[in-house]
Amino acid sequence: MSAFISGPRVQVGATASGPLDGLRFAVKDLIDVAGVTTGGGNPDWRESHAAARRHAPCVGALLDAGAALDGKTITDELAYSLEGANHHDGTPLNPRWPRALPGGSSSGSASAVAGSEVDFALGTDTGGSVRVPAAFCGLWGMRPSHDAISLEGVLPFAPCFDTVGWFARSIDVLTAVGDVLLPEAVSPATASGQPICLTRVVEAFAARERNEPDDALRLDALARSLGADTSLDLFAGDEARWLACYQIVQDLEIDASLGDWIRATQPRFGPSIAARFARLETLDRKQAAQWRATQRELRSALDAMLGLDTVLLIPTTPVALLPKDASGAAIGRFYDDALTMNAIAAIGGLPQITLPFTDEIDRPLALSIIGARGSDRALLAFARDLYSRHTSANLR
Repeated sequence: MSAFISGPRVQVGATASGPLDGLRFAVKDLIDVAGVTTGGGNPDWRESHAAARRHAPCVGALLDAGAALDGKTITDELAYSLEGANHHDGTPLNPRWPRALPGGSSSGSASAVAGSEVDFALGTDTGGSVRVPAAFCGLWGMRPSHDAISLEGVLPFAPCFDTVGWFARSIDVLTAVGDVLLPEAVSPATASGQPICLTRVVEAFAARERNEPDDALRLDALARSLGADTSLDLFAGDEARWLACYQIVQDLEIDASLGDWIRATQPRFGPSIAARFARLETLDRKQAAQWRATQRELRSALDAMLGLDTVLLIPTTPVALLPKDASGAAIGRFYDDALTMNAIAAIGGLPQITLPFTDEIDRPLALSIIGARGSDRALLAFARDLYSRHTSANLR
């Protein structure tokens, strides 16, 4: 299945020469390209909206840096999925593991990069929509700090969590794109000159152990080889509170962004996506203030924890892959674990980089590093350092 939306391939030449000269990129169909209707993975959204009048600033910046746009990619409907399957547009191929889903909702972007059809691709990440497909497709992936990159010209999903992220097959290209898109500001946490303390998040490794004990042992050994000598019980035994906070605030945000359109249009959603959007009608809006306060509380705790050159290390996903024929129960367990792990960066507004590892077993083995808010450039440099110091671990 193609990674790209149906119809003629959307192509736009570079508008200037710069550091990305000669590179080709693709754009998730949640991000505006001038003259093209952003479809959002749903036929009724596509039919009820006009063509974009201008490029989203993130697209314009890449064109100005010398890169050429070579396609818009399939997305899960309005971004409400981590699987990579679209009822209307199909499921993009996971090029290296065709038996498995590519991960969503930036599925097409990950597929296009993993299949070497482009050099890098833009996606969006709210609750893991770059991080999960990067892991499943064996790619480098970056979710930046919240608000580091403008969301202008990006279809809103849950704006307090939404980010524009990107995929690449190498740390060099991942960093080059970051050099174009990320702000120059350096946070105090990255300017202190102190050695970075790489800290394992115990509960995230435990989630992988529940699902895949053998992989959990390999990931733990890999983490220690990378210098993760300390561990942290981040959720303090209350994973359910983190998951509930993320899910309830996300749905409140979705309702504010898309609820009126959904109720007015009654769009044709695929069965699994329809059930997710139906939850908007069961929201207890009287609890909104309580969960917003919880979000601020958890975010403040993360800020305090990550203020002194601490970088968190987690398995990117609770399973290596999701088979195309995964049962509903397996997908449900995946969502609960994945969203809990992904809530760390989402609630904190933190940057997270997925690093693709490999060993003798044919499946992805991905770890992620999470840094302080605003430390994006320093986190990219740290990821590069891990790569250069641990080639013996088959980081690629």
